[in-house]
Amino acid sequence: MKRVLFFSLFYFSVFQIASGQTLKKYAIGRSGCSAYFFCNPGTFEVTHSPDSSVVYTGECKDGAVTYDLICVQLKAKIERLNDAEQVLEQYLDYIKSSFGIEAAAGYGKGHRLRGREDTRGMIDYWKDKEKNNLNVKGWTNGHYIAVLIAISDKEIPFEKGNVFLDGLVFPEVNR
Repeated sequence: MKRVLFFSLFYFSVFQIASGQTLKKYAIGRSGCSAYFFCNPGTFEVTHSPDSSVVYTGECKDGAVTYDLICVQLKAKIERLNDAEQVLEQYLDYIKSSFGIEAAAGYGKGHRLRGREDTRGMIDYWKDKEKNNLNVKGWTNGHYIAVLIAISDKEIPFEKGNVFLDGLVFPEVNR
C-alpha cells in the first residue's frame, strides 16, 4: 500500500510540475502493458517482427514534444534477465540506426522499473541529423521489450521527459 501511495503522490506531483498537463494511462493494444502519456496516442499499430513477436507502436504530440512508444511482446520468453538486457541493447542499437542518430551520450544501464528486480532498463540521449533531441529509455522483463522516446527540436523538460520514460507498466508475469 505504501508503494502505491508513494507512486500516486509521485505522479501527482510531477503532473503538477509538468505545467498542469494531463497525465493519463493508456493500454498498449492487447499486450497487457500500459504507459502514461501527456497526450492521447490513439490506437496502437500492430505488426509482427521476423520471428513473429507482436510489435505495438504508437505516438502522439504534445506541444513541441512527440512521444513514441514501441512495445514488443516476445514470442519466446528470454529466461535470463542479463540476456534480455543484451537483446534490449541490440534493439536500441537497431532503432538508433533506423532514426539516423548522429550523436549519443551512451547507454546508462542498471535501471529497474519502479524498483522491480524482475526488470532491466537503460537510458540514452540522442541527437538526430535534423538536430532533434531524443530522450530514450528501454525496458525489458524477458517477456516484453519496450522503448519510450521523447523527441523535440527544443530541450525536453527533465521532469516531463522522465515521467514519460518511466511511465511503462508491465503486466504481472510468472518468471
